[in-house]
Amino acid sequence: MEWTGARYADTPTVEVETRIATVPERVWQLVSDIELMPKLSPELQSVRWLGGADGPALGARFAGRNKHESLGEWETTSHIVRFEPPKVFAWAVEDPACPTATWRFTIEPVRGATVLRQWVQLGPAPSGLSLAIEKMPEKEQKIVFVRLREFEHNMSMALEEIRKLAEANWRADT
Repeated sequence: MEWTGARYADTPTVEVETRIATVPERVWQLVSDIELMPKLSPELQSVRWLGGADGPALGARFAGRNKHESLGEWETTSHIVRFEPPKVFAWAVEDPACPTATWRFTIEPVRGATVLRQWVQLGPAPSGLSLAIEKMPEKEQKIVFVRLREFEHNMSMALEEIRKLAEANWRADT
């Protein structure tokens, strides 16, 4: 993997993808529904819109409650930084100018199907992972590697569930 040996300051990334036998608009309905995401993630426990927002839009904010066996429980505020239906949906965690992480879904039509990609970048701002690194600086590369592997695994599982939902809905509606 390209992030082997990466340090947190390198703002390492990981991306997964899947091919879905449906139209991009069907996939967009699912990935832009943040309230669906806790059902697809072992870490994200709940979400709620902030500041009067009731759906995704550029600049809208939402809070996410998270839980991880090693990192504990925490809440973050995410800001939608790209919103290009039905192609790109991205949010920055905490400060959009210097996030603790940035997440993105991209949707691309490909010969009668849709390719869905999910991407995440750690940093550049410190996060809960930074606390673990501060406690064990000699293990930074391993800590980053393990966290990115977790993200890769969880993202792959989420994309598989999105694929199943999109294809089941597509077949039911056609």
